[in-house]
Amino acid sequence: MNVKSALRIALLATTVASPAFAADCPKDGPIKVGVLHSLSGTMAISETTLKDTMEMLVKTQNEKGGLLGCELEAVVVDPASDWPLFAEKARELLTVHNVDVIFGNWTSVSRKSVLPVIEELNGLLFYPVQYEGEESSKNVFYTGAAPNQQAIPAVDYFLDELGVEKFALLGTDYVYPRTTNNILESYLKSKGIAAEDIFVNYTPFGHSDWSKIVADVVALGADGKQVGVISTINGDANIGFYKELAAAGVSADDIPVVAFSVGEEELSGLDTSNLVGHLAAWNYFMSADTPANAEFIKQWHAYIGDDKRVTNDPMEAHYIGFNMWVNAVTEAGTTDVDAVREHMWGQEFPNLTGGTAVMGTNHHLSKPVLIGEIRADGQFDIISQTEPVPGDAWTDFLPASAVLESDWKNLDCGMYNTETKTCVQIKSNY
Repeated sequence: MNVKSALRIALLATTVASPAFAADCPKDGPIKVGVLHSLSGTMAISETTLKDTMEMLVKTQNEKGGLLGCELEAVVVDPASDWPLFAEKARELLTVHNVDVIFGNWTSVSRKSVLPVIEELNGLLFYPVQYEGEESSKNVFYTGAAPNQQAIPAVDYFLDELGVEKFALLGTDYVYPRTTNNILESYLKSKGIAAEDIFVNYTPFGHSDWSKIVADVVALGADGKQVGVISTINGDANIGFYKELAAAGVSADDIPVVAFSVGEEELSGLDTSNLVGHLAAWNYFMSADTPANAEFIKQWHAYIGDDKRVTNDPMEAHYIGFNMWVNAVTEAGTTDVDAVREHMWGQEFPNLTGGTAVMGTNHHLSKPVLIGEIRADGQFDIISQTEPVPGDAWTDFLPASAVLESDWKNLDCGMYNTETKTCVQIKSNY
């Protein structure tokens, strides 16, 4: 990192409390909101937008009068897309900056890196990105989608609406795609799809040569059965994948692709001609036609100073999570983590797509599931939307997880075994 970048990040992490808040603030100094998103490295393209979103939300709350009579301060650090550095920066936020809450992370590996630190120091993390489930921490609120709020509904859409009979599960080689596809394999078999009709393949980050894999996907449909691709491919590798599909003469009508990691931010600035007609599954799309979403987009454009900047699903997750946290702190009358946690259970806040998000005692939100079709302008036509679906921390489609329940309010346990009636305590050691 050069000197100018370092100075810029240092300035972002430092604000001066306004005297207007000082008289009523019950604590020494502002309420500090930690922002743990990569501003450099491979994930900066996605995470910088979430940093900007958090700063906008903090600014907006201060304009409303702050919180508990205090000004809010966004304390921004840069974990630089380095998974071990996420843990160090989380510890810095909690022990050096003494933040009251952290909003952050994108990849599951970065969240797993942070988890032991958050639990050790009794911090509070709001995690805004879709993930593989199979986790429920007392110190984390998961505002992105669990598999039953994205992956499984997308498969149902393929089965019920598109008549897909064979499935290619293509993913980048890390924890989220592998766990998600393990769940989907089990789910597909429960729906009567034969093992030989499920093709699974993993590629490294940045993979570029898709010719053999696309040929294998095409060959899967040689018997005339309808093939569909479930994509957990992440990052720039998507560009090469869709280009290879087009080069092979495969359209969305021939072999539809539904992606879980391709949204407005990823499509922004790209040539989407090879992607038109393919699908994505999220809980939010910028094209949602609601007054709340129109106001959010207007606020975002005014804050960022660029009417071309898009909004996306993780931004809405931070928007909901931040406002729920503000309401919980207000009800608790304190930012104390244990007190705030108890007021988070049952918190309700309007979704930008309509309906209401509710925080469960398993620390997962109820959210609607949306299927969108990619347009030439990089936006999505919403072709399917469900009522809010409660997030499931532990899937019913893996034997070891099917017997587990998460309930931090009534059971004070994130891994309660319903057969043995015991709480399984597994210490994070990632």
